[in-house]
Amino acid sequence: MTLRTLVVGGEALLIEVASAAEVAALHAELLRRRAAGELVGVREVVPAARTVLLDGVREPAALAARIAGWQVPPLDAAEGPLVDVPVRYDGPDLAEVARRWDVAPGEVPGLVGGIVFRVAFCGFAPGFGYLTGLPERLHLPRRSTPRTAVPTGSLALAGEYAGVYPRSSPGGWQLIGSTDAVLWDPEREPAALFAPGVRVRFTEVTG
Repeated sequence: MTLRTLVVGGEALLIEVASAAEVAALHAELLRRRAAGELVGVREVVPAARTVLLDGVREPAALAARIAGWQVPPLDAAEGPLVDVPVRYDGPDLAEVARRWDVAPGEVPGLVGGIVFRVAFCGFAPGFGYLTGLPERLHLPRRSTPRTAVPTGSLALAGEYAGVYPRSSPGGWQLIGSTDAVLWDPEREPAALFAPGVRVRFTEVTG
């Protein structure tokens, strides 16, 4: 893994890698090292699509030099807590997604349910996690015309990602199902059901 670092301001360091899988491995390694006391003062470890941001770094340039020599192990597929999310496969784009995958609509739940996704990073709206794990052959384009309002709880796919809309909002992802799971609850601890590193499995329910 090649790690490229950039000092951002006085107390932040941005680390760039080549893929979502490398982000996940680096994020896990940074959390391990912080727990072991190696990243004194670091307040936040924030992953994104191809970067991880460290905030609260006392000597960013010195840490960047140390990180350059790190050997980051691949992430164990079984690492991280597992959340099961019940889903009804009733999305308006289900038939179109099945056509693109060259399967019958009834086969989509089995394909999606057989994948253990991982929350790569969060953004867009409170509680929205970008989930990786879709095989390349199942990657999908965004809709050519985004919807003005996607219903809360919609299970959606776009590109290499899956996601669940925590609230109604515009969106151009392919909608294949829905869930009653609460993705964001400020009264809950933690407020977000999905956090970086969490594994997610979608379980089909009917009715």
